[in-house]
Amino acid sequence: MIGLLTLLVLVVAVVVGGVVVGRAPANASRVLRWAALALTVVTAAVLTPFTIGDSGSAAAYLLGVPVVAAVIPVAADLAGRGTTVADATGAIVMTVWGVMLALGLGMAFLPAAFLLVAVFVRDLTVRRSHVA
Repeated sequence: MIGLLTLLVLVVAVVVGGVVVGRAPANASRVLRWAALALTVVTAAVLTPFTIGDSGSAAAYLLGVPVVAAVIPVAADLAGRGTTVADATGAIVMTVWGVMLALGLGMAFLPAAFLLVAVFVRDLTVRRSHVA
């Protein structure tokens, strides 16, 4: 089940990332942040029954950490604050969490982490091209 969900989420992440990067709209970073949040919330919702059955009350933090990591960049963007640190934080936390839990449900969150890494890299390259 987790393998199928991971594959489905990965396909969605690659399609969304490819469309956004290929078209390069002005708000590409915002679209990628929201896509990462949506993928994370859907993944957490699908995995909730399985995780509660397997881990009980630990499901709150097993699924909550990636959701909070995906909310941080979106919240920073909505607040109008600098998002580079928020994007990096979200990407690092979600990637580390996915790798730590890779034998279980962590792999399902790696596609959303991929989108957050893409946002961070895109913002760095856009910022450098404006500076140069």
